[in-house]
Amino acid sequence: MFLARSSDYAVRALCFLSNNKGRTVSAKELVKETGIPYPFLRKLLQVLGKKKILVSRKGLNGGFELNRKASSIYLREIIEIFQGPFKVTECNLGKRVCPNRGYCKLKHKMDEVEEQVLKTLEGISIAGLCS
Repeated sequence: MFLARSSDYAVRALCFLSNNKGRTVSAKELVKETGIPYPFLRKLLQVLGKKKILVSRKGLNGGFELNRKASSIYLREIIEIFQGPFKVTECNLGKRVCPNRGYCKLKHKMDEVEEQVLKTLEGISIAGLCS
């Protein structure tokens, strides 16, 4: 799976926050507007807060806001936060590393594909994706 549910949900939440810039949005409103289940959303918001992408405000009018401009939050960053480093192929056979890895022509081509995908993901900001 290229895009895990957690990354997809994070992008949905960030898009909603991006389109409501300057306004603190409650978790309840995020659930209502994005359709993300509350327990899942709560975990996502915690992670995004720890990574300094969001800021949370407590209290009666509490909620969440972007901590950075949406134009400086890129899809690659979000995917790597929730899924780890992006890899097209790991070249593993079970628990062993493939013995052909050093001279495999397919591995070389897949590395080129991976490089192009990463460049593309680095060029897609939340602002551009959600405008």
